Formats: sequence, C-alpha cells, structure tokens
Amino acid sequence: MDRRSFLKSAAAVAAGALAPPPAFAAPPTILNLDTRIIEVNGKAASVFGIMQPDGTPGLSIDVTQPFRVEVRNNLDRISLIHWHGLTPPYRQDGVPYVSAPPIPAGAAQGYDFPLAFSGTFWMHSHVGLQEQELLSAPLIIHEATPSSTQEVVVMLHDFTFENPDDIFAQLRNQAGKASAQPAAMTMQGAKPDLNDVDYDAFLANDRTLADPAIVKADPASTVRLRIINGSAASNYWISFGGLRATLVAVDGTGVQPMQITSPLPLAVAQRADILVDLPSGAGAYPVLAQVEGKRERSGIVLATTGAAIARIDPLAAQPSPPLDLSLERALVSTEPLAPKPADITRDVPLTGDMAAYVWMMNNQVYPNITPIMVTANRRVELVMQNKTMMSHPMHLHGHRFQVVGIDADRFQGAVRDTVLVPPQKTVAIAFESDNPGRWAFHCHNLWHLEAGMMTVVDYEGIPMPKYLG
Repeated sequence: MDRRSFLKSAAAVAAGALAPPPAFAAPPTILNLDTRIIEVNGKAASVFGIMQPDGTPGLSIDVTQPFRVEVRNNLDRISLIHWHGLTPPYRQDGVPYVSAPPIPAGAAQGYDFPLAFSGTFWMHSHVGLQEQELLSAPLIIHEATPSSTQEVVVMLHDFTFENPDDIFAQLRNQAGKASAQPAAMTMQGAKPDLNDVDYDAFLANDRTLADPAIVKADPASTVRLRIINGSAASNYWISFGGLRATLVAVDGTGVQPMQITSPLPLAVAQRADILVDLPSGAGAYPVLAQVEGKRERSGIVLATTGAAIARIDPLAAQPSPPLDLSLERALVSTEPLAPKPADITRDVPLTGDMAAYVWMMNNQVYPNITPIMVTANRRVELVMQNKTMMSHPMHLHGHRFQVVGIDADRFQGAVRDTVLVPPQKTVAIAFESDNPGRWAFHCHNLWHLEAGMMTVVDYEGIPMPKYLG
C-alpha cells in the first residue's frame, strides 16, 4: 500500500467511515482472510486465502438464502473483498474508496443483501495486488431446486514466487528502458502482446499438473464443471480430455447449449459451466487449461474408480494461439435483455502508454478520472475501442450486461459481467441502469488495473459519501 492509500485509509477509519456491520437477522457465514501455505513445484509458498472456519474456500449457497456474510480480516494489512458478478447495493460491492473503505487489519465487516440469480461467481480482493497472492475463492449460488448432477469447481490461478510489488516495479522499469520501441512492443520477448509476466506456475485448485487434483466420477454419468479463471493476468484455452462437452452458461448466466468440439477460450475473470458426459467403463479424463500464447498448462483429472491415471506433461506440444471472439459471436443468451435501442451511449477508448507502463480508459489514469455518468432506468450502451496491442478483459461491477456488438456487427449475444476486448477490436455492451450507485469499470488484468486502467460509472443524483474517491 502506498502512502496516499495508507493516509486515506487511516483518515477514513479515524472518522468512523467504516460502515457498521448490519444487524443480522440470523448468524452470518464467516469468511476469514488468512495466510496459508501451499506447495508449488516442490516448494512451500505462502499465499492468501478466503476460507470459512472449517477451511472450506469461498462460499456455496442457495439463491433463496440472503447473502449474509461477515468478513474477518486476519491479515497484517488492509483488505476488502469484491463479490464478482453479483449485484449488491453499491455500498456492499467491495471496492476501496469507490464503494467502501478497506477493512483494517484485525477488523471485520458485515454484508447482508438478497440474491437475484444463481450461477458460478467468485470473490477476490480489490486492494492493490492481493489478488495475485491468491486472495480469492469460488462463490457458487445454486438454484432453488437442487440438481442431482455431480458438480466440480475448478479455480485457475497464475502463480509467482516473486513479490507482486517487485514485479510491478520491474514492469515500470523495463517499460522505461523500452521507451524507444514501438508502442506495440512489451518486455517479455517472443509474444510480447499476450503476456506481461513470466509466471512460475499455473494452478488448478491450488495444484500443478505435477500433482493434479483427481476427482472421482461415475462411469456413464454427467458432470457439471464450474470453471473460474481467477488468474491475475492469464487467459486460457480449456480442453476436456475427449469427453463430449456442452457449454450451458458463461459468467453465471445461461446460454443456449452449445457442444464444444475444440478448446474453449476463457479470459481473465470469466467463468464457464460445462456439462461433460463420461462414457461407460473405467477411464481418466484430464480437463486442461493451456495458457494463451504458451505451452504451459494446468488442470484436474476426472477419474472413475479403478482407472489408471497417467502422468500429464505440463507442456503442450505447441503454444496456443491468442484468444479471439469467434465463440463470443456464436453465444446466445437464455436470459437476454428485452430488445430496445440504447437511451444512453458512451464511447470508452482503451489506450496505453507502454513506454511508461500506464494503461487508460477514456485516456485517463485512475484515480484521476471523469466518471461515466448515467441516468437510472435507462438502457445504456458502452462501446469499448481497444487501441492497444494487448487484450483487455473488461468488467463492469453491479450489473449484468449483454454483448451486442463486435466491430461493425450487431447481434444479441451472451449476458456476462466480463468480456474480452482483443487488440484493435471494438466490443459494445448494453445494460439496464437499474442499480443506482457508484460502480467500478475496469480491465481485469491486474497489472493493467494497477497501472490505472479503471474508471467509475456514476448514477446522476446519487450522493456519494465524502470518503469515497
């Protein structure tokens, strides 16, 4: 945390700005922010985690239950958790200095709001680079009518043994040294437009392919995979070990079922629900995530009782291609917005200065931004034009939006909360301005976010607490 953030946090706490926990109608679920030890490539690594008292990561609840949670910050630093994909009242969204002040070390904060929909979501810190240190966890909201289908949650992470603050300093330093290069160039060599950082490992449920999670499944059964890309900066191609795979939801919202016959693209912060059909007889089936532009991959193994499980090479035969929008164009939502023209349209250029390693929205570096103003109860369209040579997974807080355009093509696509905008592409999204407040809107590549690629969407006429940025 820099000095400005520290002083701002201290002033907020001293002024009593930390919102008091709600008066819970029933005991809340406790989520502890803690430090934990995992093993990566044979070495012990100290990382963060969001866990219930019994060690269960994250939260799985029924949509009929209220979201009633108390977050206890057991870390030695401030933190704040964002409920990615949910639509809470804005003061409970979990973005420091936008919706609430951070939770001081040793303090707790309560949350209590109704849930509006089921699906696959996740939770993560929105303070500094804590997300890179694995301060994140699944957030699964089940339908009111339980399903008998076996469910498997797969949480993907990119991992580094380095201090994230040191990595960010290196990015800034290397960018300065590369200032004479064209803006399309970055610091990492052969495919500089895909990856800012060279990671030490890629994890699926905290494990590498050297010792992957083995999940037991029955022959001739269907398994629902809930795959969450919780990585800080890595996109993936997902493959399913030759199983028949059907995509049924993205970002927690249903799509018309689509059979997946080639690897599935999954950008940073996106989720995908896939039904895979296991054949009869014994067998082991790897579900693999290969990093965009690289040979490295991670994953889990679905295995029937008695199946022989072979070692999986952590390196694919060839590097994967860049993610594109071919799947995005083909998705059709089962819960689309009502067809109507936009009442409000805002152009949002995505730009960057590679020489200084600064990333921008509307040519502004957060927090020195002019908010995007909207009026309540209108159809709003945001048109994102990526003028850089890196892709940007763009996330709008507090709303679900529909993808309605790619370049010059208009269509009614998937309903999401995060969409990838590849280099030199334009993506348009539409949403209903039905959740008044102040909402973060940013690139979910953590390094780009830290370098300023964030703005806010403000509703006209909503008074903002003085401590908010």
